[in-house]
Amino acid sequence: MKFSEMIYTRPDPEAVKATLAGLTERLKAARNYQEAREIFLSQQAESRHIQTAATLASVRHSIDTRDAYYDAEEKFWNNFFPELQAVQQEWTKAMLASPFRKEFSQEYGEILFTNAEMELKTFSPAIIPQLQKENELTQAYEKVLATAQIPFEGGVYTLSQLSPFKTDPDDARRLAAWKAEGQWYKDNQAELDRLYDELVKLRDEMGRKLGYEGYTTLGYYRMGRNCYTKDDVEKFRAAVVKYLVPVADSIYRRQAERLGKTYPMSFADNALEFRSGNPRPVGTPDEILAQGMKFYSELSPETEEFFRTMLDGELLDVLSTEGKRSGGYCTGIPDYEVPFIFANFNGTQHDVEVVTHEAGHAFECWLNRKRIPLECIWPSMEACEVHSMSMEFFAWPWAEGFFGPDTRKFLYSHLASALTFIPYGTMVDHFQHEVYAHPEMTPAERHGVWKRLLGVYMPWMRLDGEIPFYSEGEGWQRQHHIYSSPFYYIDYCLAQTVSLEFWAMIQKDLKDAWRHYMAYTEQGGSRTFTELLANAGLESPFDEATLRGVCEKAKAWLDAYDLTGIQ
Repeated sequence: MKFSEMIYTRPDPEAVKATLAGLTERLKAARNYQEAREIFLSQQAESRHIQTAATLASVRHSIDTRDAYYDAEEKFWNNFFPELQAVQQEWTKAMLASPFRKEFSQEYGEILFTNAEMELKTFSPAIIPQLQKENELTQAYEKVLATAQIPFEGGVYTLSQLSPFKTDPDDARRLAAWKAEGQWYKDNQAELDRLYDELVKLRDEMGRKLGYEGYTTLGYYRMGRNCYTKDDVEKFRAAVVKYLVPVADSIYRRQAERLGKTYPMSFADNALEFRSGNPRPVGTPDEILAQGMKFYSELSPETEEFFRTMLDGELLDVLSTEGKRSGGYCTGIPDYEVPFIFANFNGTQHDVEVVTHEAGHAFECWLNRKRIPLECIWPSMEACEVHSMSMEFFAWPWAEGFFGPDTRKFLYSHLASALTFIPYGTMVDHFQHEVYAHPEMTPAERHGVWKRLLGVYMPWMRLDGEIPFYSEGEGWQRQHHIYSSPFYYIDYCLAQTVSLEFWAMIQKDLKDAWRHYMAYTEQGGSRTFTELLANAGLESPFDEATLRGVCEKAKAWLDAYDLTGIQ
């Protein structure tokens, strides 16, 4: 079925709650495992219906945030989900107390209960009003960004549409684009400050109501972190500063030499990797998707069937249009057993990364589409990002079909960007830990923290105030996750480390690397992150030697890479 043919109907909140409450009581009264299992499967079916409806509303709202109908539906779900959590919590308690827990674990895995115990730590009916308000504020933030109209060179652009100008080879034009975007953020900064200030204080309040020191502990539970701690993350951050920041620094120094610029460079100059321009994909959006079909058809029988399903079902919405939410994501539509990819093509190499990165998520979802319980279709977030970031590297043998004459540029750029991203992503995480440890900070103090951390994690950025917003050390406000998904960013850094393991494997033997990838991906969410890695023969990013090793291999490849003839 095509996405446009999928029918959305708003559920009756009281009927849904009554159904789930009834299933909970039946589970408590179950006389044997067979009976309990049938009730569990009924609950799973109901959950799939609810998630399908919510996802359809959310995706269609993302596609056009100006659509009054789906804007109202998004607000409905923002209010209904917290109320639903109260009913779902009673179900979770009944599952944990079930005399048939052993049988459930044997059939569906112990992680069902590991995650259930964590889920109980994230909710109480007492925080329903705060959860509803949190949803309202994050929706307001996304709408501010989605409705951006930025004047530039006589035209008006959305944030996504302006992006190609920010990597233009012409120095003056590129700088002007950065200034135009930065000025838009400055013009809207009071609202962005207000929204985030309210969110921080609201989340701190929720954490304290649940008995925590503030938000951080609650934030980790909400992220489903079931196999590592804040201490583990701090050690990883320290390893990034020790091993990766120097490598990234060398990459930018080499870039400054290519561009004929003085190091450290401005944000605008750091965005230009080659004097002749950054790698650009060849072809129209349709041709990029067609090359994606060629890649997946030749990679494996499973990926061929998957991507054909995506194209035939019109399960990719990739054009950048007015009113469309910025950014990109992948989600699942359980009743139809398909994933959906949302993106904003803008003529940059990002367009190809949508076909690889987001489709990496989608492939995992498709491969595990029939998995029970529903919650185990996807693993935890950092584990999910391994699927996507690694899939980007599996596309390397097909890069020429995506980039044509810019293929050599792309290969260098892609690996270099994977390395330079990790310090940025780690800084995002460090920033959030500082913010939630000190919720009383003023907006100005938060900007000060970000500016200080830029000096630690990204010393190649010149902070001279030339570009509004960015070079004033305030660029964190463009990062959706900081507003919408607190503590969801170190996940990318952990996953990027693992993806670099895959990159190294691919250089030796593509087929062997794919076997490891499938061994990892086929597990879905049936294990914790570290268990998924171990089962697939992969090293943990929490082992300092892992990060040191991938840095050494990738740096050696970049240092030896022949850039002759590339300006």
